[in-house]
Amino acid sequence: MTSKRLFWSGKRVLVTGATGFVGSWLVKELVDYGARVFALVRDADPQSELYRSGTIKGIAVVNGQLEDFWTLERAINEHEVDTIFHLGAQTIVGTAVRMPLPTLEANVRGTWNLLEACRLHPDLVQRIVVASSDKAYGEHEQLPYTEEMPLQGQHPYDVSKSCADLIAQAYYHTYDLPVTIARCGNIYGGGDLNWSRIVPGTIRSLLSEEQPFIRSDGTFVRDYIYILDVVEAYLDLAEALDNKQVKGEAFNFSTELKLTVLEMVNKIRTLMGKDDVEPVILNQAKNEIRNQHLSAQKAKEELGWSPRYSLEQGLQKTIEWYERFLAS
Repeated sequence: MTSKRLFWSGKRVLVTGATGFVGSWLVKELVDYGARVFALVRDADPQSELYRSGTIKGIAVVNGQLEDFWTLERAINEHEVDTIFHLGAQTIVGTAVRMPLPTLEANVRGTWNLLEACRLHPDLVQRIVVASSDKAYGEHEQLPYTEEMPLQGQHPYDVSKSCADLIAQAYYHTYDLPVTIARCGNIYGGGDLNWSRIVPGTIRSLLSEEQPFIRSDGTFVRDYIYILDVVEAYLDLAEALDNKQVKGEAFNFSTELKLTVLEMVNKIRTLMGKDDVEPVILNQAKNEIRNQHLSAQKAKEELGWSPRYSLEQGLQKTIEWYERFLAS
């Protein structure tokens, strides 16, 4: 029995945001390792990888939303949850700009609701991983982001992530809640059906013999990390929460490979043999940070984590997933 299966077998795990892109893959991995998974689901989405893969048949569903404190309390108490992965959030920058209130309600109120429910049940909850983002750092002149940098989001989505991280740290420092924070850059992989994101949108366009669109001027810098590396990072964090160097801390996870958006699109074009299909640069991006990339040194040193997939390997697996999905 692998060490991960040994750790997770029989654990009672609540996953918020379970129907989302990352949540679907995390739940699948937990089920494969023998955990008993409870998924908080606001809207049932048959296109979600959680449903399409059949994973939904092996878990229990708690219907409700993060904004309802008593739904979260009931989920933890009645199902005797010992581990929580908090992935539930409104994750689209453009959506947050158009209508900030629902984003702040879900991402900020949702986080304090969850952590307060955990605080009420210290005999049950032993580990909490809060999924955050490099957006929590806001704009900094010096890069890469490191964990000691201040959180200074300025726009609605970025602010919601800054706030959620600070709330998580407050619950650790004040109540000794067993919580840790994972910050990733741009996560890509099969199952992401938000076509406005650069990786799935570009792949879909190229498979349709259409020109991909770039919302920015193409020079915005990001780092990209494959979905299975992120899932592994979340599991590693949860497993390490007995370590005093992990509890209450934030950790960046990154391949440490920085690319402009145009470079990423060109990489996908080359892997798909579509170098002749030129992208359309719209230069319409607003309220977005121009340069973002992370240092993962802390995670490497304290968790022994490192990405298993190169950019080319991750993109190739991602392209294959969308080829199957869009052909079905």
